[in-house]
Amino acid sequence: MGLSAANGIVTIDTGYVRPAFCAAYLVVEDGRAAFIDTGTGRSVPRLLAALEAHGLTPADVDWVIATHVHLDHAGGAGPLMQELPNATFAVHPQGARHMRDPARLEASARSVYGGEYDLHHGPLTPIPQERMRVLANGQVLQLAGRPLRCGHTPGHAGHHLSVWDARSRSWFCGDTFGISYRELDSARGAFIVPSTSPVQFDPDALRSSIRRILAEAPRAVYVTHYGQVAAVQQLGASLIAQVDAMVDLARGLEDSPERHARLTAALSRLYVERAQRQGIDRAEQRVPELLAMDIELNAQGLGVWLDRNPLQQA
Repeated sequence: MGLSAANGIVTIDTGYVRPAFCAAYLVVEDGRAAFIDTGTGRSVPRLLAALEAHGLTPADVDWVIATHVHLDHAGGAGPLMQELPNATFAVHPQGARHMRDPARLEASARSVYGGEYDLHHGPLTPIPQERMRVLANGQVLQLAGRPLRCGHTPGHAGHHLSVWDARSRSWFCGDTFGISYRELDSARGAFIVPSTSPVQFDPDALRSSIRRILAEAPRAVYVTHYGQVAAVQQLGASLIAQVDAMVDLARGLEDSPERHARLTAALSRLYVERAQRQGIDRAEQRVPELLAMDIELNAQGLGVWLDRNPLQQA
């Protein structure tokens, strides 16, 4: 957890599931700070420790920005806001109501994670409306004169936004720019896969959002799972190609009575094959292990999308 002297960006491991799985970010400018994503309620001590490690206090935080309200990104926002007397919580318009009253958010997450929910997620705390800023597409937040432009980037979720930091020429993209674990880096660079987890995956919107990210010619993208990635144009092209391939796989299994199991296996094969081309050592073993949760959630999300968008029969 280090502070970039040039850019003032700190990557914080939120401790969710395993090390280097889920990140939150601290952006520091002239003694003021913003958090981008928070992890879960169990992550709050780590976020506060990051402030202290960089000579800041809770009173120095101006913004807590959620890329979207899935609980590995925003579950800790409520309890964190209770610790930050001067902070405003910033969120997409469609996510605001869930942060004011997180009961439906918790119920949805429990339906996805089942018995694993309580193992990894802390209690949810409502955020009062008066401490919340609902963000229009393209709205700019100021951090001690450092502009943070928040653009709506749906596809992974309808209420997703990404944050453009002109100072570092970087995007903070939550899950819109996919999943890239540092354990799977190779001599050829980062390995990346899209995130199609339930329940709002939209392939057309996701492709458009990725192209919007690429249009800024960013030097880097900060993804939640996990950390900074470079070679952004190459990775973006890979994500779009994989969205196409995943949609084709899902359509091919649409009428299968064992659709979910077969789709899970097909996604695993797809990612292993791409990892082998990337030169990742022992890809056939390591990719299914490290991506096990993501493969399951991606298959679930593709299934929900298929049910919402069935092929029209002649």
